[in-house]
Amino acid sequence: MAMQQEFNKSGRFNEFKLTPLTLVEACGIFDCGIPEYNDYLLKDSFRSMNDHIAFTWLLTERSTDKVAAYMALIMDSIKLSFTEKELHNLKYPFKTIPAMKIAKLAVDSNFSEKFKGIGTFMIESAQRLAWACNSAYCAARFLTVDADIEHDTGVLAFYKKNGFIPNAELNNKNRKTISMRKDIYA
Repeated sequence: MAMQQEFNKSGRFNEFKLTPLTLVEACGIFDCGIPEYNDYLLKDSFRSMNDHIAFTWLLTERSTDKVAAYMALIMDSIKLSFTEKELHNLKYPFKTIPAMKIAKLAVDSNFSEKFKGIGTFMIESAQRLAWACNSAYCAARFLTVDADIEHDTGVLAFYKKNGFIPNAELNNKNRKTISMRKDIYA
C-alpha cells in the first residue's frame, strides 16, 4: 500500500504499520482505558465503515499484529468567524470551510507507556491522508476534532501541542468536548 510505504520512509515507528480496517481483521484485545473508545473499535467500527459513517485506520505492531492505536476519520466542515478566517488568510464569502475530522483517536495503554508519541504520529498520519485526499479527491483545509474533555482532562493540552486551536463558533461551556481545528497548510 502506497500510504504505508510513505509512513515508513519517515523513519518513525518502523515497527508499526498503518492500514485501513478490514472486515477480515480481528482486532483482538485493545484497551486505551476508556470503555467507550474500546467498544467503538471492537463493536462499532465495522458497522460505521459499512454504513459509510467513519473510516477506521489501525496502527498495528508488525511483529505481533496487535493494535497499538486507531483513528476513525470522517468528512466535516467548520464555521469560522470573520476573525478566524482572517487568522488563516481565508478570504471567501462562505461561513463553512471543508475539513477532515478525527472522530475517534485512541492509543492502547500498553503501547502508550512503551512508545511515546503514538498519538502525535496518528495526527500526522491523518494530516497526510487529508493531503492525499486534497491531491486527488476532495478538499479539506483543516483537521478537526472534538477534544473529549469528559474522559481525559489532558486531551486539550495534547491537541494544542499538536497545533490545534479551539473553534470560537462552537465554544460552549456546557459541552463535554471542545471543538478544535488545525490548518493543515499553515
